[in-house]
Amino acid sequence: MLVRYLEAEGFATVEAADGETALARAGEADPDLVVLDVGLPKLDGFEVLRRLRARSGVYVIMLTAKTEEVDRVVGLTLGADDYVTKPFSPRELVARIRAVLRRERGATEPEDGRLIFSGLVIDPGRREVWVDDEPVELTALEFDLLAALAAHPGWVFTRSQLLERVWGWDYYGSDRVVDVHVAAIRRALDDDPSDARFIATVRGVGYKFVGAPA
Repeated sequence: MLVRYLEAEGFATVEAADGETALARAGEADPDLVVLDVGLPKLDGFEVLRRLRARSGVYVIMLTAKTEEVDRVVGLTLGADDYVTKPFSPRELVARIRAVLRRERGATEPEDGRLIFSGLVIDPGRREVWVDDEPVELTALEFDLLAALAAHPGWVFTRSQLLERVWGWDYYGSDRVVDVHVAAIRRALDDDPSDARFIATVRGVGYKFVGAPA
C-alpha cells in the first residue's frame, strides 16, 4: 500500500520484505531515504538501522506499531532521522519524508561512511578523527558525541537529546555532563567557542554542528 502511495506521489521505490533483503537492496540501490519497519523478520529494524549506520548516512524513518517511549529513544539513539508510530496516514508519512529530505547533511559521505568537512574528517568505521590532516585523540564517548553532532549539520540538539543519542536512554545523571565533554572536544579540535569552527553553542538550548562542507 505504501509503495503504491509513494509512487503516486512521484517517488521511485525499492521494497524488501525482511531485514537481510533490506540491507542488500539498500546497498544496491543507494536510496536517498529508507522507510524502515521495526518488526521485520530475520533482522529487526533496529539491527538493520545499526548496520546501515555503520556504512551510510542515508536518511531513515522508522515505522512501528509500538508506542513505548523506549522504542522511540532506541531508534533515535541508533541514528534514525524520524519515527512514525502506527496507525498513521500515508499523507502524514509523505509529509515526514519530504521534511527529512529537505534537510542538509552538509558533509561528503563516501562509500566508506566517513564524514568530510572543511578541515575535519570523521571516520566512524575506524573511529578516527583528523583536523587539518592531523590525527586527533578523543575518548570513545567524545568520538560518539562529535559523530552524533556531525551527522546532522545545522541541527540544534538539546542536552537531553544528546544524552539519549550518546549516553543512552537509561542515563540518569546531570545533563551538564554534555557541556564537559563538548568542552573537551573543542580543546582537542582547537575549536574556539566564541568563533566556532565546528561546534556552536545555542544559548539556552544546546549545541549544533557548524562545520563547512568540504
